[in-house]
Amino acid sequence: MSAYVALLRAINVGGTSLPMPALVQMCRAAGFERPRTYIASGNALFESRFGEPRVREALMRQLADYFGKPIGVQVRTAAQLAAVLAANPFPASPPNRTVAIFLGAAPPAGALADVRGRKRERLACGTREIYVHYPDGIGASRLVIPAAAAGTARNLNTIGALAALAAQR
Repeated sequence: MSAYVALLRAINVGGTSLPMPALVQMCRAAGFERPRTYIASGNALFESRFGEPRVREALMRQLADYFGKPIGVQVRTAAQLAAVLAANPFPASPPNRTVAIFLGAAPPAGALADVRGRKRERLACGTREIYVHYPDGIGASRLVIPAAAAGTARNLNTIGALAALAAQR
């Protein structure tokens, strides 16, 4: 049985509201063990005997049934989340102003070449992530990263908490 973290895209922002108890129920319905959530932004932790692709598909099916439309989901193991933290290319930057945008695959070649609206933000590609440091805060940014359009971002504080919780399972 493996411990997983599911990161849902655009939950409880922009009109897509999901009560966390409903997410726990969806995880149970998908066959996951010991589901729980972390903060109300679409983070679920659970255990499953299935591999990552099957876990992702099962949860996406539950979400599509609930919302009547597809909802993006990225799935990582505890070790993968720990690796995201360890690979942070901006370790001296505040963790609340640095995010990893989780993608379904490795960033494409030239993923950062077509970025628009960049001011002081710093960007770097990871294994299946794009890291962004927002020195003026994410709310003040007008950064557009086309390669990350289907991804979902979490700041390093949240990633650290999720990695620690997943490692305890």
